[in-house]
Parts: sequence; C-alpha cells; structure tokens
Amino acid sequence: MAARTVGVLALQGDYEAHARAIEQLGHRARRVKRLQHLAGCDALVLPGGESTTMLKFLQDEELFEPLAGWCRSGAPVLGTCAGAILLARDVTGPPQASLGVIDITVERNAYGRQIDSFVAPLEETPCDALRGLEAVFIRAPVIREVGPEVEVLARHGGHPVAVRQGPVYAATFHPEMTADTRLLEQVLQD
Repeated sequence: MAARTVGVLALQGDYEAHARAIEQLGHRARRVKRLQHLAGCDALVLPGGESTTMLKFLQDEELFEPLAGWCRSGAPVLGTCAGAILLARDVTGPPQASLGVIDITVERNAYGRQIDSFVAPLEETPCDALRGLEAVFIRAPVIREVGPEVEVLARHGGHPVAVRQGPVYAATFHPEMTADTRLLEQVLQD
C-alpha cells in the first residue's frame, strides 16, 4: 500500500504516540490543529485525552463543523478513547456535544477514575485480526448502544470496545500505548 498522509488531531491528548505509530507503518503523520491542516489528509486519527477540553479547542478554532464534515467524507477515521467520545452519536455521563459521526452511545469514564485503569488482552473478538490485542483502558468510556449499521470488532467484559461503521472506527482503549499496530493497520487498509 502506498504511503498515506494521516492527520492526527493535535489539540490535546497523546497525539504524538499516534504519530509515531503512523510513521512506524510507513505513512506520514500530520498534526491537525487548524482547518487548513485537514487539506490533503487521506485518513484521520482522533486521539485519547480529555473530550471536554478537545471540544473547547475545536470550538475556539472553529473546527467543530469542518471536522464533522471531514469525518463523514468517506475517508478512514479512527477515534480512540476521547476520540471515540467525539465521534459518537450520543454521549452520557454527563451528556455533552459530539460530532455524531458513528451510531453509538458512549458513557464517559464508565470504567472509573485514573486509578482504575487497566490493561487486558482482547479475547471476545468477532474480528479475528484483533484477537489477543493488548488494550490499555484509561478512564475509558463504555459503548452502551450500537446502531444497526455498526459492526462490533471486539468486546471486553461483554461491552463493545472496538467498532466500525463503514470507514469510521472507534475504540474505547488506547492502541497507541502498545507496540501492536493491528487496529491502525486495519483502519488504514480501508
């Protein structure tokens, strides 16, 4: 596959770890902080971090609506943890605005506080390519509902933790915190 330019929303969170993973796979990572940075991107990653802070920066930079439109463009998108919250149709715990790009309902911080973070291999994987992937959950959201067009790729404790709707992927864990790039590889194959 030819090298792609993959945008990484770089307003807050561990976007540098995503950029390193993208470059490790032979693609170009572009930090997206303003609208003009989206031009020429072939795919996009919305990283983990603090979703309310990201929303504030998106609104301050007048990037909220353009980002939502870009995520609906048909290009591959991956949202991890807070990025999954941003992509969701509905957000609870407490409710907040979102881009509404993927038909899921997420509950913020559903696994608990920072001290409740954990690492677990994904064994409940309808998608064989992700079986055994080590997932890092940090103040992670839980996907409470998935729409009829959403494919569940992996579960943990019965809850969906990796899903896709067309070329838009959402994961409630941090794949960038391990050396296992299978999820990112799958997204970039779309």
